Amino acid sequence: MLLGEQEQFLSYNGEVLIFQLSKPKHMEGAADKTVNLHVRRMAFNRDTKLFVQKSSGVFSVHASHLKIEIICCSCTTDSRTGIILPCILMKKKKKHNVVKYLLLLLHNSNQFEQSFHFKLDYELKEDIRLITGPSVLWRHANKLFYISSNTCTVLSAPVQLSSVVWTGEIEDEGTVVLGIRTACLPESEDEDEFSTSDRAIWGSEFFGYAIETQKILTGTCFMPHAYSRVVSSVYICKNETLKKQLQISLVAITHKNQLIWFQDGLPEGVCELPYEKPCSVKTAVISSNDLLFVVSFASGNVCVVQRRDSLQVASKWQKVKSVLVDDFIGSGSEQLLLLFKDDSNIDVLSTFEITDLGEVNYASGINYKHDVSAAEELQENGLLTVQALETRLQAGRTSVRELQQHLGLKKRVILESCRALINLVEERTHILPSAKEVKCRREYRSLLNSAEPFEGLVSLWDDVENPPHSLSKETSLASKVPEHFKEQLWQRVVGDSLVVGVKLTESFYLSLRDVSLSLVMDQDFSSISPIIECQNKIIKLNKAFSALAVSSCHIEPPPKKMKLDLHSKKNLKEECPKRCSRVQLGGAKTVVAVTSLSPLLAFHRVCCIVLLHAKKQKHRNDSLQDSKMITVLCGKIFLSLEDISNGKHSVKMLRDNSYCTGSMEDILAVLAVSVRFSFQIVSSDCTLTPVNSWLLGEMECTPFKECHDNIFCHKAGNVYGTVFNWTLKNPFEGVLTLFCRNLTVLFQCLHSLTRVLPPSCDVKLLRSGSKGVLTEQLALALEKEMLTLRSSFFSKESKAEKSLTWGSEPGKKISDAPMASLLDSEEGVQQFRKKLQNEREESVLSMNQTMNGARYQEIALKIAEAQLSSDMIVWRLS
Repeated sequence: MLLGEQEQFLSYNGEVLIFQLSKPKHMEGAADKTVNLHVRRMAFNRDTKLFVQKSSGVFSVHASHLKIEIICCSCTTDSRTGIILPCILMKKKKKHNVVKYLLLLLHNSNQFEQSFHFKLDYELKEDIRLITGPSVLWRHANKLFYISSNTCTVLSAPVQLSSVVWTGEIEDEGTVVLGIRTACLPESEDEDEFSTSDRAIWGSEFFGYAIETQKILTGTCFMPHAYSRVVSSVYICKNETLKKQLQISLVAITHKNQLIWFQDGLPEGVCELPYEKPCSVKTAVISSNDLLFVVSFASGNVCVVQRRDSLQVASKWQKVKSVLVDDFIGSGSEQLLLLFKDDSNIDVLSTFEITDLGEVNYASGINYKHDVSAAEELQENGLLTVQALETRLQAGRTSVRELQQHLGLKKRVILESCRALINLVEERTHILPSAKEVKCRREYRSLLNSAEPFEGLVSLWDDVENPPHSLSKETSLASKVPEHFKEQLWQRVVGDSLVVGVKLTESFYLSLRDVSLSLVMDQDFSSISPIIECQNKIIKLNKAFSALAVSSCHIEPPPKKMKLDLHSKKNLKEECPKRCSRVQLGGAKTVVAVTSLSPLLAFHRVCCIVLLHAKKQKHRNDSLQDSKMITVLCGKIFLSLEDISNGKHSVKMLRDNSYCTGSMEDILAVLAVSVRFSFQIVSSDCTLTPVNSWLLGEMECTPFKECHDNIFCHKAGNVYGTVFNWTLKNPFEGVLTLFCRNLTVLFQCLHSLTRVLPPSCDVKLLRSGSKGVLTEQLALALEKEMLTLRSSFFSKESKAEKSLTWGSEPGKKISDAPMASLLDSEEGVQQFRKKLQNEREESVLSMNQTMNGARYQEIALKIAEAQLSSDMIVWRLS
């Protein structure tokens, strides 16, 4: 092949790259031992409607021009940088039938880089592909070979195939080769049982091969088996993995001159092609977001199939030298560039057409000089568009500025509310800043000088005239808390969690319900909220056995009722969700809160105020009356990165004569950050003695000194720190409770346990504690629900009775004895009718009493809370 005929075309970032081999001019007439590879970057000029050269480059190869050739070129991903670069494969013949191949990369600076080279004792002729790496893949003697820049060694894939129809990337599979191979028919079948048509269909199969994982993909996820024989080329348009299932959208051309669209392995449409021997197919997404299929034929013809309601041939061309797809005019969508054969013109880009089968249509040989006005109009439209975008940008900046002002006001309200809450708990009078002070603060901190000043903060309570009086009621309520209500305030660090506990006296704890803790940062941080977010979890220590009978943090059932916000009052407990653990042991009651530690370490040193929230219960005539919310200051905790690094607040679980020496605070901290799971283990034909042996032996557990029924796992690895509780109901049934960090630890423990349990054992996950305890709790909850309903309605009835007058005097009953005497005369009948009418009206009036909204909300809230509690226990029992 002559050097001038060795041209290759490639589209890259909207440009046309022309690769051409030539001899150096100064070498003419000499030994001809050097050949230059030239590249020209051509870009389309929308003013002149012609391709112009932007830049060029050259690469010299030491070889005879009669022995060097460009095999192919493509755009592939450089695995070192992840950038897509043009890639050129060249062939150089040497002595003794040895062929050397060079793979070159072209950078944006027009510098060529030799990626790698390799030698073969045969020439590459069949199914040559350039893929990611860059790598070269080819087929020879029905075998698949490939070499990459990482290995620089020719490797052979363990597959046999008769043709390669596509190579590319598939999600979760990497580089995949789609091909056709001979199917393996069952050996036991008689060859005469298969007809010629059957062998034509079932004699070959379509399959995929993943190069990195060496995995075979079945062809049925791409297309039905019957199409394997006729497919000549494939293009995968979309691939994704949903629910571990590979979903593929592809288009294929066949030897029957058809184009077929497949969706998830099934044919969705077919189109008859206008020419014979289709050889390749590619796609283009045009400005209308339509998907075009560009089909090239061996005869040099090209057609475009459009996919709308059905597959239809939209256009076709003849005598096409090359067809490229890219955004050549810079419109943001793809167009087709068709280069036509023209023997009369040396310039390869002299005869071309750019089209998207719509508004874009440029062709060579047309005089566009009269179209100058259209270009000017286009420029004017561009200026108008820029002006419109500038206006929208200004409007957007104004909206952002207003949002920033609004968020700044909200932040100041929250910070002032937190200061007021802290002062309330510490029984200090909170003085709200005046509007002038707030304005000065805003002007000092604000970065938006053009913003209008905000109005001053106003009181969050209704009594603006006398703010100290609004605090008096809450302050007096907090002052009624006994001085010695807490015994101890402690803190522990477990992993990435901070655990804070408050040990309360029994007398004080028994008068409370809905107990929780809040942590508030004592520092004045103007940029963040001082409230520390916590999460919920409830733990109980069974004081009868001094063991852990834990009420875990279970998933709530589907919501049935909505809690009402009584009087629209928002307190700290509602604003900040907590993870609060109520722990009972003997006469001491401990409330525990858990929060994330890492955000606090950003401040190096932190001081937090610990607040206790609860409802103070009042008992009257052996019935539960109204409860009032109280907030109690429990003290302060100090946290620093230095103390944590020195292990000051760490949990210490050590072995001491077959016991674990962890303190009660350490035990509570470990349980608070753990996830609890309970399993019922039942064995029908043998005892459960192996469970105890497994805990003390393989898991290396030792019981706590503080509560012997609970044992701590000292085994090295992920299971270290797991707490177990094994309770036997009888020799054949027991409940195993685990407190572990995560599900991975749980699965490891269960996997180890199943190896020692008898095969007949039945292990069942329990949603909550024992059935007996839940049944007792349900009875108490139903009793409380009944008492709440009765007290609510009876209080309403008693008020109605007091507001009515029966007969002529209060409390006087209507006598029905002298009925016969009243009915003897007409006046008696009238009198009886009048009394009966009065009695009816009074009865109707007593049953249609009105109720104010506040009283109704209060009753509805009590009933909803009682019903929600019983519903929760029923769900846990189910």
